[in-house]
Amino acid sequence: MVRGAAWPRSSPTIDGFNLYHGLRAKYQHRYLWLDLQRLVQRIRPADDILAVRYFTALVRDDRPALARQEDYLSALTAHSRGAVDVILGRYQARRHACRQCGATWTSYEEKETDVNIAVSLVADAAAAASRLALIVSADSDLCPAIRTARALNRARGMIAAFPPSRSSFEIRTLIPGAFTIAAADLRNSLLPDTVTGPAGRAYKRPGKWR
Repeated sequence: MVRGAAWPRSSPTIDGFNLYHGLRAKYQHRYLWLDLQRLVQRIRPADDILAVRYFTALVRDDRPALARQEDYLSALTAHSRGAVDVILGRYQARRHACRQCGATWTSYEEKETDVNIAVSLVADAAAAASRLALIVSADSDLCPAIRTARALNRARGMIAAFPPSRSSFEIRTLIPGAFTIAAADLRNSLLPDTVTGPAGRAYKRPGKWR
């Protein structure tokens, strides 16, 4: 709902990787079934919220975890009715070998997400797409994009909301007033236990996410 010029139009950007690990570190699985649209509305109740952008990547080599993630993303987009836009990066496999024993193993690094977030922040600033940028992340790798976005549009406000157990001195220096998302906002921003998609499919909150 557009409320007019008196209300700030804000474009929320959510770093899914940073948010997920912050939630896990502080609350384990309790708040993973999170309604991002509702969370943003609680953080900025007076704003006219534009589409919420959620940047993440699909899990690799863990089928149960991938199934939970896919159900969550489907529930999230269905419940928001288009108000949450999921932008996917990817995980890249990286092989390692022990020099002493010769053992090998594979780890995965998230790719493209930081770049996707940075491009989004800068593009929105250049286009003057909103009067306010809300960034949910404590990843200091975003600082160059924050500086560039601010240089392109100095009239545009910026707010940083840190996930639980996450903080960034660098971001706090660039965006004074940065704060940590409160437990009450998380607790009151969960999706319904069952969300029905447009085709009638039901997506249920995983038992592990309670």
